[in-house]
Amino acid sequence: MPSTPLSKEQLRPFLSTTLNSTDFGNIGQKITGKVRDVYSQPHRTILIATDRQSAFDINWCTVPLKGQVLNQISAWWFAQIKDIMPTHILAVPDPNAMVVKPLRILPVEIVVRGYLTGSTGTSAWMNYAKGVRNFCGNVLPEGMVKNQKFTEPIITPTTKGEHDELIDAKGIVEKNLATEEQWKKITESAFALFKRGQELSAKRGLILVDTKYEMGLAGSGELTIGDEVHTPDSSRYWVAKSYEERMSKGQEPESLDKEFFRLWLKAQGFDYGKPKTAITDDVRLMLALKYIDLYERIIGEKFEIPEEADVKGRLEKNLEAFK
Repeated sequence: MPSTPLSKEQLRPFLSTTLNSTDFGNIGQKITGKVRDVYSQPHRTILIATDRQSAFDINWCTVPLKGQVLNQISAWWFAQIKDIMPTHILAVPDPNAMVVKPLRILPVEIVVRGYLTGSTGTSAWMNYAKGVRNFCGNVLPEGMVKNQKFTEPIITPTTKGEHDELIDAKGIVEKNLATEEQWKKITESAFALFKRGQELSAKRGLILVDTKYEMGLAGSGELTIGDEVHTPDSSRYWVAKSYEERMSKGQEPESLDKEFFRLWLKAQGFDYGKPKTAITDDVRLMLALKYIDLYERIIGEKFEIPEEADVKGRLEKNLEAFK
């Protein structure tokens, strides 16, 4: 485990060189996602992780080196879970890019939760606090408190769209989002992936609290995991050693994911329809340090700050072979 953490001042020069967007017209047809720029080719897809920061379905700012952190963490996790189910990975030619198999992504986000927590409208805690006890087909007991561990992990799927909507297994089949057989396979795979994620995270002193998986069908029809795996954008992580003490004091767990940013926005008075909160450079740097800290904790290696500030130029060179 790295002994000397990076400082804000080491990252400050990268505030002005963040990767907000790309425009590589020679590598495929571009689709802009929340964080990734996706380039489609007939037989493969190129995913470029930018430094864009989203929360509550809004893009707020860029975070120095975030794209590199996300891409490298996801690539590491794909390697750890490839024995559980097929992955879409073909190559990782650049710290910010993956080349993957094209998938027919199922229109359902598979959310696995190990703890009663969250701050968004689809989160377990926000619904539980409103009195919901049948949550996406999962019957939750009375008397639970925020951030408490479930007896067993649960799956709480949402539909994919402009705004995610909660749904249960029955609704998924009735709306033809997946067949009953597919959903059975999806849930089995998701629980196995989450178990592996929790086991490996625990070895690094982390709690994998919850996560989102996206799965689709490859050209052969084989169910395959795509998008990203166990990144701080798709997952929630807490520091294990301080969890019990903080719970006993009624404090929030020590978080290493973008929940920090969500809570910060709420503390600034964020609400839909209100003027957008200004994001300071110090907040951007704090987010960068959290992403890098999580990278180092998960992978167990020091994060290497790139020598070359021209990320676009490096990407263009490294993707030359994939035109």
